[in-house]
Amino acid sequence: MAVPRITAVLMKSGIKSQFVKVTSLTAIGSQRHMDFSTTPAAKEKFFTEKHEWVDVNGSMGIVGVSKYAADALGDVVYAQLPEVGDDVEKGADAGVLESVKAASEVYSPVSGKVTEKNVAVEDGPAIINQSPENEGWLYKLELSNLDELKELMNQEAYEKFLESVSDDH
Repeated sequence: MAVPRITAVLMKSGIKSQFVKVTSLTAIGSQRHMDFSTTPAAKEKFFTEKHEWVDVNGSMGIVGVSKYAADALGDVVYAQLPEVGDDVEKGADAGVLESVKAASEVYSPVSGKVTEKNVAVEDGPAIINQSPENEGWLYKLELSNLDELKELMNQEAYEKFLESVSDDH
């Protein structure tokens, strides 16, 4: 059966397991056929080294800052978010968060067109501290390049990254 060989080839070629998924499994007679995709999973959260995250569902994403970033900022008192219709580029400024400690730019983890911003965050930015990875999301966008996700960390890799950051201090 060819399926084990395909999996082995994909894994040996260095494609990370987070990017290999079975997209369909069909049985024809006594043979089973699997289709594989090497694009990121349809629904997964990815992180940057600057502690922004994007929760991806198909080609749509929700962007925010991690709990680590929210804790480091302290009490957020002001949020400036991109406007609906804005094009944002991966790694470029997409907004500003100001706290009692400092101001910090928000860098977009991916490129795309903003489809919605979290008005609740602009009206009451403290929600970022209370729920940074849920209700404290910043904006939603339609991703323009899914391949950019390959450069980001999944949840497990981000947790390991945070351990290395805390080891440095």
